[in-house]
Amino acid sequence: MIHRIRQSVGFRRLGGALLTLFGVAVAVFFMLRALPGDQITASFGTEAAALSADQKASLEAYYGLDQPLIGQFFTWLGSIVTGNLGYSARSQQSVLEMTASALPVTLELAVLSLMIAVLIGVPVGMLAASKPNALRDWIGQGFGLAGLGIPAFFLSTALLAVAASSFGFNPNGQGYATLFTDPLLNLQQMALPAFVLGFGISAPIMRTTRTAVLEVRTLDFIRTARAKGVPPRRLQWHHVLRTALVPIVTMSGLQFGYLLGGAVVVEQIFSLPGIGRQVLLGINQFEYAVVQSTVLVIAVIFVIVNLLTDLLYRRIDPRVRAA
Repeated sequence: MIHRIRQSVGFRRLGGALLTLFGVAVAVFFMLRALPGDQITASFGTEAAALSADQKASLEAYYGLDQPLIGQFFTWLGSIVTGNLGYSARSQQSVLEMTASALPVTLELAVLSLMIAVLIGVPVGMLAASKPNALRDWIGQGFGLAGLGIPAFFLSTALLAVAASSFGFNPNGQGYATLFTDPLLNLQQMALPAFVLGFGISAPIMRTTRTAVLEVRTLDFIRTARAKGVPPRRLQWHHVLRTALVPIVTMSGLQFGYLLGGAVVVEQIFSLPGIGRQVLLGINQFEYAVVQSTVLVIAVIFVIVNLLTDLLYRRIDPRVRAA
């Protein structure tokens, strides 16, 4: 009976994930078509007006624009299912090749940013929750407001300007180096953008940590452990934090998913050839295949991260497994 229930829950989650991906595919496809212009005007610019009717018809057939929108959508969706993400006319590459090159850059940036965010957000949240409404709590709350309020583009440009003018540090002025070709240069190029993104998402992680810790501290077993004389440091980090991990892990998973598509501004400023920058360039150049397929890849990874997060906090908290 329990096995059947678990199977049913698993099928529901899988169905929900597929429905989410289908909704993303519909949204990105039709939103792109709602923008003024098309691939022909993007490719030829003002010269598109000089095209003859036959030339325009041939180009529309080449780009698939002569089909109804519904037909174009299902043609693209069928290609996606078979592993064909489309082709970029400007870069003369398949979208699959472009994504395979850009995705590791964004994944590395997201992992480093999340590590920085957790290393900042969790301790600050724990410190703020240790004495509510005290000075340390107000400092932690102020830190959270700063993380949420300072725009990423402002912090990025400020750090770049200070690093370049005061320390002569501008590794992003060179060509991008992968982690395997030049690890030292790669980490130098990733340091500032990872800090910018990590600082931004450390704020919600800090606030989630503070709220979860304050809630856990009111539970009966914490009061019992305190009455038994468990040292405050051990009580805080071993008992309280361990119990409060579920919302922290959930928030961290959501923020990691955000980083996959939300790092576009930082990638552009720091000249990182990531997947967010790929989407931005695709939008500017009306590369429909690049934008819609890349966004769908981001959505797939986001769904996978959410499912892994769900499995992780089920492993962390036995109460979730029991439920």
